[in-house]
Amino acid sequence: MPETVTTEPTAPAATTNAQQTPGTTIDITDLTCRFTSKRKRTTALTDVSLSVRAGEFVSIVGPSGCGKSTLLKIVAGLVPPSSGQVKLLGNDVKGPQREIGFAFQRAALLEWRGVRANILLQAEMRNMDKRQAAAKADQLIELTGLTGFESALPHELSGGMQQRVALCRALLHEPPVLLMDEPFGALDALTREHMNVELHRIWRETGTTVVLVTHSIAEAVYLGQRVVVMTPRPGRIERVYDVDLPAVRDYGATMSSPTFEELAREIRVLLGASGHHG
Repeated sequence: MPETVTTEPTAPAATTNAQQTPGTTIDITDLTCRFTSKRKRTTALTDVSLSVRAGEFVSIVGPSGCGKSTLLKIVAGLVPPSSGQVKLLGNDVKGPQREIGFAFQRAALLEWRGVRANILLQAEMRNMDKRQAAAKADQLIELTGLTGFESALPHELSGGMQQRVALCRALLHEPPVLLMDEPFGALDALTREHMNVELHRIWRETGTTVVLVTHSIAEAVYLGQRVVVMTPRPGRIERVYDVDLPAVRDYGATMSSPTFEELAREIRVLLGASGHHG
């Protein structure tokens, strides 16, 4: 577990939106997304603007159905916006983006392939150099504590280990951006805590820009450098909090720190004021 680093707690800072700065990896400007069916027209997101800096970890929380997952899919180029602009690495997002990694709610591993083979599926889909991909897979297996399980099939793994495999697969091509949509939501509380610690360590060691969607306020604050709070549908950004916690975060010490407790309480109150809980 990471060593404990302590700092003097200060009150969390809040802003209505992030300002674009040099070195941003993701720039979202005036984004609106509507879905139209035969029965009705639904506005999922409205007037969303957000910039994410290179190497930053941003958590997004909000009520169910507020468009958090839709926002990730728009950044990934999987869903087109109705209006507004999204830039990834300085380029307009016009379709599926190969530069990113995406970790979904379910690990979605192939049951007939072992750990290493599931990770290398990414390399096969991208036509990566086999030798380089194999070396990277071995590095990620060691980094995530999966050494010794290289040939294990998914049904032989715990839920947390399956999510580690999915994380390795998403990181195999060394993406500059990792999008994560509730990747630990189906895990039990203790395993989820372990995965939070693991993800925080991996993020620090890889320097990848991470945007995480979660319903857990505690998870959002523990992992994030900033926490984006969204409103009920149609989703918009209500507030963005800077997380004034140490760069290296011991789980127990962080959760019991006054800074963590104050920020988590403030976010909970903000979400509760709208009559919804995230």
